[in-house]
Amino acid sequence: MACIHVEKIFVLIPWFSPAFKAGGPIRSVEGMIKHLSGNGKMFYVFCSNKDVDAKNIAVPANEWVWFSDNCKVWYSSTDNILPVLKKEISQHQPQHIFINGLYNWQYNIKPILFVKGVNKIISVRGMLHPGALSQKTIKKRFFLQLLKITGWQHKNTFHVTDEQEKIFTQKELGPAAKIFVAGNFPNLFTNTNVPNKKPGDLKLVSIGLISPMKNYLPVLHALEIVGRQQPGSIIEYNIYGAVKDEIYWQQCLAVINTLPANVKVQWHGAIATSGIEQALSQSHVFILPSKSENFGHSIIEALSAGRPVITSNGTPWNNLEPSMAGINTQVDELTLSNAINLFVQMQHDALQQWSNGAAKYASRAIDTNMLKEQYRLMFTI
Repeated sequence: MACIHVEKIFVLIPWFSPAFKAGGPIRSVEGMIKHLSGNGKMFYVFCSNKDVDAKNIAVPANEWVWFSDNCKVWYSSTDNILPVLKKEISQHQPQHIFINGLYNWQYNIKPILFVKGVNKIISVRGMLHPGALSQKTIKKRFFLQLLKITGWQHKNTFHVTDEQEKIFTQKELGPAAKIFVAGNFPNLFTNTNVPNKKPGDLKLVSIGLISPMKNYLPVLHALEIVGRQQPGSIIEYNIYGAVKDEIYWQQCLAVINTLPANVKVQWHGAIATSGIEQALSQSHVFILPSKSENFGHSIIEALSAGRPVITSNGTPWNNLEPSMAGINTQVDELTLSNAINLFVQMQHDALQQWSNGAAKYASRAIDTNMLKEQYRLMFTI
């Protein structure tokens, strides 16, 4: 019988399923494993046994646990993963280490600097986008400078999810950096009819971490404008997401407490992946005008579910309006209020047309076979 060669890929990520509060990066890795495992590939995910809020998740710690047929996960409880990581890498002899992110000391910096002898692919996960670098700039620049001193930009391979992110990454790392483009595998939903819609009513939803990157404050200020301009309207806004920046959330709450009575805002906290489809089904329009997204899982998920999207121009999901899939808008409260008001005044039949446009946009945007080929090329270096 012929011996089957198994390609082993170690995946390093701070948080992994069943943790879910970190959002997109977890879904990105889950999608990659789902679509690429098998066919001679075996994944070993090395992560923390905590969620992004530092609370333990209900998993066996410090041992390999089967996640799927071709994936095992090590949920580490230690604050120093390096000795165990080196031991497991030595034992399993993976062909690649796929590092997710740049700034986490345990799961990014240490493996980049101190794990030797294995091909390392670093997924920058949007962290070199100008919008991302504008947040906590000093800390991020310090880490990047630390890595550049080691010559890391010439010793490793980098993963980005689209050509725009490649441009941003080359700007930071130099034109000689070896960069592969391989998009994320999104979790696509079925197009469902939107809830009944009357002119003057609107049910908005956002799914994303509570931080300045997601631009919740401009949305809230825009809702204040719409609510006062349209006193007869009834606007419901449901927010799903863990609080990443408590100071920013307090600023949001201060605005929420001053909104007119016809604008109702409810925060539900973090939402598990299993609950996203239902949250979308109860809404008319998805809104998340992020400063930047290297992918934006929640945006493409909303589009696939037939929910038109209001977002910025800083995501891969552009040219929405010509497809009646949503609106790409400038992120200021007046422009956002105009976009929201368009949907507030919309009849149900018109909104259903936009819903169909959103679903069609999503189906055109994702080519699973092309994505698989991108990853095949990246993992054959």
